Amino acid sequence: MELASKYDPLVVESKWYQYWLDNKLFCSKPDGREPYTIVIPPPNVTGVLHMGHMLNNTIQDILVRRARMEGKNACWVPGTDHASIATEAKVVNRLAQQGIQKADITRDEFLRYAWDWTNEHGGIILKQLRKLGCSCDWDRTAFTMDDVRSKGVIKVFCDLYKKGLIYRGVRMVNWDPKAKTALSDEEVIYKEEHSKLYHLKYYISTDDQLKVIRKKYGNVIHKDDKGYYAVVATTRPETIMGDSAMCINPIDEKNTWLKGLHVIVPLVGRVIPVIEDEYVDIEFGTGCLKVTPAHDVNDHALGLKYGLETIDIFNDDGTISESAGLYVGKDRMEVRKQIAKDLESAGLMECVEDYDNKVGYSERTNVPIEPKLSTQWFLKMQHFADIALAPVMDDDIEFYPKKYKKTYRHWLENIKDWCISRQLWWGHRIPAYYFKSADGKPAMVVAENDSEALSEAKKLNNAISASDLEQESDCLDTWFSSWLWPISVFDGINNPNNDEISYYYPTSDLVTGPDIIFFWVARMIMAGYEYRGKFPFKHVYFTGIVRDKKGRKMSKSLGNSPDPLELIDKFGADGVRMGMMLSAPAGNDILFDEALCEQGRNFNNKIWNAFRLVKGWQVDNLAQPESCKIAVRWFNAKLKAVNADMQQQFKSYRISDALMTIYKLFWDEFSSWYLEMIKPEYGCPIDKSTYEATLSFFDTLLKMLHPFMPFITEELWHHLYERKAGESIMSVELNIDTPKQEDAKIEEDIEKVKQIISGVRMVRNQKNIASKVGLDLETINQNPFEHYNTIISKMANVKNIRVSTEKSADASVFMVGTDSFAVPLGDLIDVEVEIEKQEKELKHLESFLAGIRKKLSNENFVANAPASVIERERKKESDSEEKISMLKVSLEELRARK
Repeated sequence: MELASKYDPLVVESKWYQYWLDNKLFCSKPDGREPYTIVIPPPNVTGVLHMGHMLNNTIQDILVRRARMEGKNACWVPGTDHASIATEAKVVNRLAQQGIQKADITRDEFLRYAWDWTNEHGGIILKQLRKLGCSCDWDRTAFTMDDVRSKGVIKVFCDLYKKGLIYRGVRMVNWDPKAKTALSDEEVIYKEEHSKLYHLKYYISTDDQLKVIRKKYGNVIHKDDKGYYAVVATTRPETIMGDSAMCINPIDEKNTWLKGLHVIVPLVGRVIPVIEDEYVDIEFGTGCLKVTPAHDVNDHALGLKYGLETIDIFNDDGTISESAGLYVGKDRMEVRKQIAKDLESAGLMECVEDYDNKVGYSERTNVPIEPKLSTQWFLKMQHFADIALAPVMDDDIEFYPKKYKKTYRHWLENIKDWCISRQLWWGHRIPAYYFKSADGKPAMVVAENDSEALSEAKKLNNAISASDLEQESDCLDTWFSSWLWPISVFDGINNPNNDEISYYYPTSDLVTGPDIIFFWVARMIMAGYEYRGKFPFKHVYFTGIVRDKKGRKMSKSLGNSPDPLELIDKFGADGVRMGMMLSAPAGNDILFDEALCEQGRNFNNKIWNAFRLVKGWQVDNLAQPESCKIAVRWFNAKLKAVNADMQQQFKSYRISDALMTIYKLFWDEFSSWYLEMIKPEYGCPIDKSTYEATLSFFDTLLKMLHPFMPFITEELWHHLYERKAGESIMSVELNIDTPKQEDAKIEEDIEKVKQIISGVRMVRNQKNIASKVGLDLETINQNPFEHYNTIISKMANVKNIRVSTEKSADASVFMVGTDSFAVPLGDLIDVEVEIEKQEKELKHLESFLAGIRKKLSNENFVANAPASVIERERKKESDSEEKISMLKVSLEELRARK
């Protein structure tokens, strides 16, 4: 193959990805090797690739590719999540565009539309991941609603129900009025809002007014020309139609006068009692709380405690129901605006003030949730919390970074039962069946399928038939399938002893975002211990949130989120992968800047050009120069040391650091130093020994780079030597020896040699001496680096290196550690120009020193400035004095040469 003059990522990437697919290089089957398994966090079937996916899947691919090169049997299982709420919303919208309402069709008809939509859009994101280079075993692609996964979900539901861990009951839940379904607590996002606090007048009922006209209560009693009243402060005046009581704290002196009375709900006219409970915060508002049992979880608890009436005033879509009596059919948010006006007009509003509070929003539809009493299915969570806490706290499962252990612990120690039912059609239908028992009473059975349900039902009523059974209409929460993912992708629920689950489970690493630590991570751990008796993964790597370079979260509304596919088209997949990872330390937010992708593209070009340089050399059977022998020994030692560093970085999941380590090795050590050390003179050949060693180094570097930059490394690896059909760099083990003592010694020596070379080059720059001019180099008293004279001579263009007892009078001196080196200048510099230059520098330093001394002579400054600041100024003073002294000596020497 001929190597192109420029690197074209679009050509290279499409060619090699197809090659990997054609040769089944991502496929994994159980064998005798150590398995390395990752299951993809299944993206929503509705989704398209965004920057968060890019980061997460780049990290997974790096880990998988590195595992392959460590000789492990790497298996990365892809798949998608059916995303009940999001997908149903998409289908409903499409039907609406066709003039079809969900309410007008049957469940089966709707599901046919949903499957059509899923089959049309469901694979988009997985295909996009291929553009990124993701090496998933695509033959294993799973879907949370395919036959295998669906069967497993139903099997688990029935098992947990039989264990007494699933129950059905009327509870206060989080209700999403847009999706018209219940949500779990974890699906509610609380946002700070600038709201209003409405102070409403609740007049004392007519029968009670005679009781309250007591002078001893004085000004604490509110009164106007309509009578006496109490004031309730609320952020939700639209809920007053559901008020069943007013509550005060029994020790609240300012509201003692209300004890035992009744008040009238504003506008509604309903008379409600004043009850007393310590739950009421005396300091909030007026200390009077309106109690609406149907629409607040704490109010519901008060309602149960005091036997209050429960009045549900909201329809499922957030409009006002007929039971409210007012504003029927209107949206709750519109009613809030209107009722405030009506209360004001009726003289029932004491005042309105600005108020900041937190409002719960649906994580899926981004609308404010409504607390709602509803019959739902719940999973008891305390049992699962008990089995899932210790493994993480004891590091049987390790979190990276560790800070998320505290978050995990807090949630498990304050766990609530999980509302697992959703009022949707798209999803796993709850396998509960309702019928009439033999005595005509309502009955229910839970079974894995219709035939089992009928068999169980007949035990209670032998006369019934299949048509008498009515299956629960609710679906299971999407996460109820996702929590089984590491088990279900290997069919470990339906066939718990199959070869694949026995080989691949537990998985090795999980890469995910901390925002789903409760939704998914914790629940997978629970399911793992419940159904496999073991953790589902050994390590959890939490990525951060991808933000723009200003620190803002990326969003469509801000227009600050680039299209990942456009980035790949512009910079190449390897460039984008590198750009993502350069700014992605574990657990910390990523400040993404497109310039990082450009840096990645530039690195691709650097690798390409370095390869072309080496491949362009002529090779001859020459004796290997001493400088090349030293260079080969040094870089071999450097490779060992860097590989050891990278092993440790991968072990501690400092993947960004590992990338930077190999980046510096290639750019700085290999390209800038090693290749310069061995590069033959223009037009001359290189010796065969050095050339072969260099190709071997390139081969190793490509392997080290491959997990991060799979495409360019595959391309160059095939150009490096002749390869057999079907071979790939990803299948070759990365075998690098561990560093030895002599390796550390030559590394240390060459670092000093590089400083000597840099010192000579600095003198050239300072004295404007061209690089083609050969120089002499003096070492004062000794030359500890004599063995490396050939390297120094070549790299710094030094003609002679000699040991002197003192430096030449015309020499420029620099230090390397405690050793002095001098470059005799002789006639190489223009004395007049140098004098002028140094006089200018001396004038600047003297002016700078005068300014420092003036500051230090200021008594106010010395008396008030921190000691560290004064110490810093004194250090500047002494440094300036030393530099001035040295310049003056240098100027005397220069003037003497005139």
